[in-house]
Amino acid sequence: MTWALLLEQFLNGFQLGVLLFLLAAGLTLVFGIMDLVNLAHGSLYMVGAFICATLTELTGSFGWGVLLALPATMAVGVIVEMTALRTLYARDHLDQVLATFGLILFFNELTRIVWGPEGMVIPLPAWLDGNVEILPGVHYPTFRMLIIAVGLGVAAALYVLVVKTRTGMLIRAGASNRAMIGALGVNIKTLFTAIFGLGAALAGLAGMMAGPIIEVSTGMGEEILILAFVVIVIGGIGSIRGAFIAALIVGLIDTMGRSFLDVLLSAAMSASAAETAAPALSAMLVYILMATVLFFRPQGLFPPHGRQ
Repeated sequence: MTWALLLEQFLNGFQLGVLLFLLAAGLTLVFGIMDLVNLAHGSLYMVGAFICATLTELTGSFGWGVLLALPATMAVGVIVEMTALRTLYARDHLDQVLATFGLILFFNELTRIVWGPEGMVIPLPAWLDGNVEILPGVHYPTFRMLIIAVGLGVAAALYVLVVKTRTGMLIRAGASNRAMIGALGVNIKTLFTAIFGLGAALAGLAGMMAGPIIEVSTGMGEEILILAFVVIVIGGIGSIRGAFIAALIVGLIDTMGRSFLDVLLSAAMSASAAETAAPALSAMLVYILMATVLFFRPQGLFPPHGRQ
């Protein structure tokens, strides 16, 4: 194990954490403020990736594909909220789970009808399809560095939005007591639609960033959605700061565990046994972390004010 490999896998974990944050940020806002369990959030991640792949193909530019796909994905989210989800706010979580699971099936079949079952590839421009030297003798993919930069930029923008603006004040108030802000004259329906649209755009952006690395395919949002739920539970439901920190922790644990756990285990058992046990144990690490956090802090690491 060399320090260069360790740094590369650390950056891979950081990049996974950034993608998880983009997906979890919208999910934690929707769950924390609207009290809506939205299993179809991963479908918006998938739809954003498919729309970006199509627009990139039509325009011949990945940059234009992302810029045009962001408002398109937000529009899809707004339409879904207004037509399907708005009726679920007064229902219990079981009804929400069943309804949004139905949306998963709907979006999976819709993508098969529109884009076919084969999947798509998002091509990168030449300037992104290479490596950058981050330290002498250490190279890292340019596009993965861009994902990290975009994720950090989005995190900073969300911080300013939530902490420094009047809209953010309403979002924080809604997370603490949505009945009160409704009584003060705030249009709850408009606020909920705006929050859901923002969450859809963030999920779509995560899909667009992941698309060039993995194949854009039907059902691609379902596996990563599980990790996103783990992130918001660890960080604290409704907390952007918690989602950011928890996403980085989960991304690093998942990546470093998959990369180096077999090396650590080989010190206590045979190499073949270590190679067999490491994948299963590394997959369990984030769930062990979640269980530990819930044992000591049931509201998560950084619950929003009013949920302590």
